[in-house]
Amino acid sequence: VQLQASGGGLVQAGGSLRLSCAASGRTFNTYTVGWFRQAPGNEREFVAAIHWSRGSAYYADSVKGRFTISRDNAKNTVYLQMNSLKSEDTAVYYCAADARSGVQIMDWDYWGQGTLVTVSS
Repeated sequence: VQLQASGGGLVQAGGSLRLSCAASGRTFNTYTVGWFRQAPGNEREFVAAIHWSRGSAYYADSVKGRFTISRDNAKNTVYLQMNSLKSEDTAVYYCAADARSGVQIMDWDYWGQGTLVTVSS
């Protein structure tokens, strides 16, 4: 199983980026795919997640109204559209997948490599 995260970059505050997480190696119908981020010196934190088949989405309070998670079943890809970016959104963003619920962040089964998002103020 592989998760390939991409789409990070440098953007000015107030700008937008779209991250992609391409999944391969299995069917993810029963999985939840999440985005997490880790800023220097901070612990990894939850950003957003979506259940692959139900489409139900969940967001951290810090990104509600600014970020949108979605998936494209045909492309086996989950997206994170990030709008109105702030300097505090600067972090390495990771995607992960797990079939269980209530799992601690670092216990998620599958992880992609990180993609760096830098927001300049």
